[in-house]
Amino acid sequence: MAGPTPLNKKTIVKKRSKKFARHQSDLFIRIRDSSWRKPKGIDGRVRRRFKGAVPMPSIGYGSDKQTRNVHPHGFKTVVINNVSELEMLMMHNRTYAATVAHSVSSRVRKEIVQRAEQLAIRVSNANAKLRAEEDA
Repeated sequence: MAGPTPLNKKTIVKKRSKKFARHQSDLFIRIRDSSWRKPKGIDGRVRRRFKGAVPMPSIGYGSDKQTRNVHPHGFKTVVINNVSELEMLMMHNRTYAATVAHSVSSRVRKEIVQRAEQLAIRVSNANAKLRAEEDA
């Protein structure tokens, strides 16, 4: 299935691809891989944005509004649990792509993929939980 082409042709530009490192995470193993926490100390170099300090997240790192939450295939994704939820994407099949939820069985998954093909809706994980049928 070729499927629909995405409506938005704009290229996705990420201003920063690296994760923001937590302040002093290079000094302590226990916080090495932890997520960003805002420094609250009164003398903190990072909080006061000194030159040479770890960069702090700010609104300036935000993505372009038109390409925010857009997958590299060009569509925004919607998690689908059953065939009836697929119907809401009928009119928006060039903006949104369906992603079948993790907990959906392979039987229902096949029905969702078949219905999506009829409605010309892209399913981003159409091949998941698919096993070749054995003739025995």
